[in-house]
Amino acid sequence: MTGIRTSAAAELLGVSPSTLRTWERRLGYPSPSRTPGNHRQYDLNEIEALREALRETGNISSAINVAQRRGRGPASPARLLSACDRFDERAADRELEESLAVRSVERTVEEVLLPTLELAAARPRQEAELEHASRWAIGWLHSARRLAPPANREEGILLLDSGAGIGPEAAQTLALELFLRRAGLRVLLLSATLEPSRFAQALRALRPRAAVLCGTEARLDVLGAHLRRVFRDGAGTQIFGYRAARLVSGSGGVVGVGSRPGDATEALVSAIA
Repeated sequence: MTGIRTSAAAELLGVSPSTLRTWERRLGYPSPSRTPGNHRQYDLNEIEALREALRETGNISSAINVAQRRGRGPASPARLLSACDRFDERAADRELEESLAVRSVERTVEEVLLPTLELAAARPRQEAELEHASRWAIGWLHSARRLAPPANREEGILLLDSGAGIGPEAAQTLALELFLRRAGLRVLLLSATLEPSRFAQALRALRPRAAVLCGTEARLDVLGAHLRRVFRDGAGTQIFGYRAARLVSGSGGVVGVGSRPGDATEALVSAIA
């Protein structure tokens, strides 16, 4: 058990130390231990469980019932968002470390990290919080990519970023890159707006079996001719769309592989097998 003093516990809960002591006396929760010097020592997990329950319910009696019933539990998008909103990168790192203790990398990304950015993007007038969360998430995904094992398959996949900038869409593209690398594939991520001649050396090095146009800003009517020029000599390269806004299936269009990195990875592995 990690113990903290009354002042620290009250600060985490956003109340005064006297309010915290009142809850203890009248409601019996949180319930601190005592040091040899008779100072209160609160269980950090208990305080964090109460803080999350308070954020959800807004009522101390209801929050205590929720916190006692479920405990702190594994990391969640709400808790990660709270850490990002406080601009507390150490707390955000800790949330994902706790998630990785009970979830795979893929589940942590799909169930915690990406939903956190979706929650942040859905709120009005909190641009600074959203940008910070996005930058932190992108940094985390880059770090996770460096830890991915070397490719053990010959197939290459070229990801073409439609250029949404720093935000949830950039994180979605990096998540797909991470998932594909962890599936053992050779992966290269480049901008979709590069001049066709700039792709030549990359294509020779990668020999991609598939190219994936990424991002909700991607539009086939804008990039279609560009992609055809890029792949005019790339016999056998299939083109797909990930989270793309205007990519039509069938002749003249491309096949979509979904909007979640796990689904897209499964679809791409199946398509190039």
